[in-house]
Amino acid sequence: MPHWQRSKWPTLSVNFRLSSHKPHEQESQQTVNRRHRARRLALQALCCFDVQGRAVIDLLNEFIDDSHEPADTIAAAHEIFNQTLAQREDSDELLVKHARHWELSRLAMIDRNILRLAACELYRAETPFKVVITEALKLAQEFSTAESPRFINGVLDAVAKDLAAQHPHLSDESAQSDVDTDDAPDDVDTSENASE
Repeated sequence: MPHWQRSKWPTLSVNFRLSSHKPHEQESQQTVNRRHRARRLALQALCCFDVQGRAVIDLLNEFIDDSHEPADTIAAAHEIFNQTLAQREDSDELLVKHARHWELSRLAMIDRNILRLAACELYRAETPFKVVITEALKLAQEFSTAESPRFINGVLDAVAKDLAAQHPHLSDESAQSDVDTDDAPDDVDTSENASE
């Protein structure tokens, strides 16, 4: 995991930090896609926002600025974080519709915000749906429980199909991939039948 700058955190009542399930693996900036690192940083800010609320939004943007990431990764993290917040109500409406038998408020905080982040990206359709879902599964595998990737995959697959049906112009082929779509987490079925 990259080293997260935490100088701002003592002013918050919750000192939140995501921890990878593989803490002993050293990741170089060359081995982890920068867009994925931006998503991880945005997810960290989203989780803290979920606890603290809008009162700390400026502090969270400063936290992103203070990370030891390249400028383009920081810019991408700001974009993801702020777009996800701006579209939170619409994303939540989509997720509630497809997270069968689950209230959004009862989901684990990390899972809830992975879903929000991905739902926002799916709706914006700037990245192929398969890439967005694969990236969400990577985040779930890194930071959540063993059961989370399959659940998240099922919900996002349903959201993607819903959006594609409502908005035929949302085309995977029209967007450029920013990650290797074959690099999905181990043991997670990303096929169309995964959500059944």
